[in-house]
Amino acid sequence: MKMFSKFFIIRKSTLFITVALIAVLGAAIYLISRNWHKPTAEIPVVHVCPVRTDSVEIYGEYVGRVRAQQFVEVHARVEGYLEKMLFEEGTYVEKGQTLFVINRGQYKARVDKARAQLHKDKAMEQQTKRQLDRIRPLYEQNAASRLDLDNAIAAHETAKAAVEMSAADLAQAELELGYTTVQSPLAGQISERHVDIGTLVGPGNKSLLATIVKSDTVLVDFSMTSLDYLKSKERNVALGQKDSTRTWQPYVTITLADNTVYPYKGLVDFAEPQVDPQTGTFSVRAEMPNPERALLPGQFTKVKVLLDVRENALVVPAKALIVEKGGVYIYVLRKDSTVEKRFIEIGPEIGNNVVVERGLVAGELIVDEGYHKLSPGMTVRMAEEAGEQ
Repeated sequence: MKMFSKFFIIRKSTLFITVALIAVLGAAIYLISRNWHKPTAEIPVVHVCPVRTDSVEIYGEYVGRVRAQQFVEVHARVEGYLEKMLFEEGTYVEKGQTLFVINRGQYKARVDKARAQLHKDKAMEQQTKRQLDRIRPLYEQNAASRLDLDNAIAAHETAKAAVEMSAADLAQAELELGYTTVQSPLAGQISERHVDIGTLVGPGNKSLLATIVKSDTVLVDFSMTSLDYLKSKERNVALGQKDSTRTWQPYVTITLADNTVYPYKGLVDFAEPQVDPQTGTFSVRAEMPNPERALLPGQFTKVKVLLDVRENALVVPAKALIVEKGGVYIYVLRKDSTVEKRFIEIGPEIGNNVVVERGLVAGELIVDEGYHKLSPGMTVRMAEEAGEQ
């Protein structure tokens, strides 16, 4: 019985040890298997691009308003009834084109009368001249008195003055006759008529007949801030003046109300010499060609003025920039495939790109896609190396 108990105890101990060994072995196998299937940390894949240099155009943007280069009111300069209108309202008229005709009859009669008076006075002047020529030698021979000579001289001078007055009257009459034909003082777009045929027009009555706008060239007025003015001076830009030493000029481009860019460029031809103390701005004027008459006086436009051209400026895509409270930074790819968080100073934004003033060197590789999952010093793979596009 004792032997049986001893055997049972030994067997029970052996079984316990065996179970323990199996448990330990199973745990070891589980741990090894778990570690074997644990995935390794993935290396982020990013898209990079080089910092490049480019010639960058720097613009100032403003709100402008179009106005006519010339705006002329056509008035009746003599009084009379309006007889004819020889143009179509709203059309283009040439310089010197006849627009209106005012009753000519009375002015033609005045010309004829003045011309007849001139002929009469000339005849009188010739008669007094002959009389003086007869008296003078007689006076020298003591055959005529001094009084006779003085009277002859006075009569001749009076006749000469009358001729001059008649000639002036004739010129005035002819001028007024010419005013009955109203001509366009310039080429441009003419308005509707302001009076009807048969209306009595002239000084003291309805004198305004129509208006003409010179439309093949227009002016665009806009205001620049005093800061922009100072910056333009720093860039050696003399607004309103051409500079032959530069390869570029401060040209003006405008955008119309439908967001289309006007195809012709203009040039600033005037800048106010003083700043408005109330607004802190100064007035600038640009002259724009308008051959197709697409620009109308009173129209509002967006104005862009070329203020500078930066040669060899550092340029990066705007999408590569990361903005935080401390400033703007960018991830730079090092040669060891790690990334560096670098703060930069940026300049103007040009389209989808930004000028970098400080912090980068031309040719450096920067991360422009995939930077959201990065941290400084992290190892990355370029999309090109990973076979991604």
